[in-house]
Amino acid sequence: MPTFALDPVEERVLGALLEKEMATPEYYPLSLNALVNACNQKNNREPVMHLSESEVLNAIDSLRHKGLAYEHSGREHRVPKYSQGLGQKLNLGNKDLALLCVLLCRGPQTPGELRGRTQSLHPFEDLDAVLASLARLQSREEPLARELPKAPGTKESRWCHLLGDSIPGTGPSPEIVAPATRTGNSRLEELENRVQQLEDFVERLKAQLGL
Repeated sequence: MPTFALDPVEERVLGALLEKEMATPEYYPLSLNALVNACNQKNNREPVMHLSESEVLNAIDSLRHKGLAYEHSGREHRVPKYSQGLGQKLNLGNKDLALLCVLLCRGPQTPGELRGRTQSLHPFEDLDAVLASLARLQSREEPLARELPKAPGTKESRWCHLLGDSIPGTGPSPEIVAPATRTGNSRLEELENRVQQLEDFVERLKAQLGL
């Protein structure tokens, strides 16, 4: 049973807050405008979303009710700003938060992908360190991550977080199905998707080579 049963918008908002806190702490907490932009950015997001300010605010209100987000206002802030409370709520360290951040923002990932995509958040020394952190998240009294069965034709298992209101299926990864399912995309969007796939491929190579 998911720990918090977050809906997809709440997942994206929480993931964006985690990412910006760890990657660009000098610009954190985030204003509403910055948070909306972080949620809707095209890089490091799967799927790409187009959330409105009202949708993000509703998600923030829900996350605050669950103890997973905070609003900062008053003399020190010209506009309200927002931060995440997942680490404090569940007593999680930076390794665990980095993994959950990528899983929230990008969906199920292999350990190699997770190692490559957490480098700007909290670098892992090797793949074993990633697996140890995933095992720790999975073995908690209320598990926060789970290893998915291998999909047909794949060599590595993917992992998902358990903060959402459903557990992802075990079908092919988004990189495999994207070109076939996004038939309505414009030419520009298709090119952007191809560039993202190439960037992901380079990241996976770097992770495998230990670069």
